[in-house]
Amino acid sequence: MYPAIGLVELNSIAKGIMVMDAMLKKAPIKIIEAMPVCPGKYMALIAGEVACVEASLEVGVAVGENYVLDQLFLPYVHEQVVPAILTLTEIDQLQALGIMETFSIATGILAADAAVKAADITLIEVRLAKGLAGKSFVTLTGKIADVEAAISAGTDLVVSKGLLLTQVIIPAPHDEVTDKVL
Repeated sequence: MYPAIGLVELNSIAKGIMVMDAMLKKAPIKIIEAMPVCPGKYMALIAGEVACVEASLEVGVAVGENYVLDQLFLPYVHEQVVPAILTLTEIDQLQALGIMETFSIATGILAADAAVKAADITLIEVRLAKGLAGKSFVTLTGKIADVEAAISAGTDLVVSKGLLLTQVIIPAPHDEVTDKVL
């Protein structure tokens, strides 16, 4: 879908909108998500060609100044990550269910990318701070061994940053859980 994504998270909504405008003016990129998020922060997630995302992100961070809380540049993002952020993934049947919950937006994206690159799984959703007090969570499915490998890869990355809240694996989710997750 897109070869690279970038994220700027700010503690000012007004400055966040200004950053989004500056990033769009710098290079041909696509805004994936740009909105206020809990608790009173602003997130701008962009996608596009690697060099364009990198240049736009640099400008966004410079314009954001000391309002920037976090940033992410992820070249060669896995093709499942953006659709999972946009909740466009369609799953017919839930197999084993893996869930990773992180303390930040950027680490949720990094965990999802690491997980899907490590094993044959399908990302269901990457929820970024919407109604989550600034946290993120990732849901994924696949065969139990693949889910275990994916969760291990994703959480190893997040643990190294000190931003993992929790992770769980449900080998055979109940039908009603499946209905709520899908």
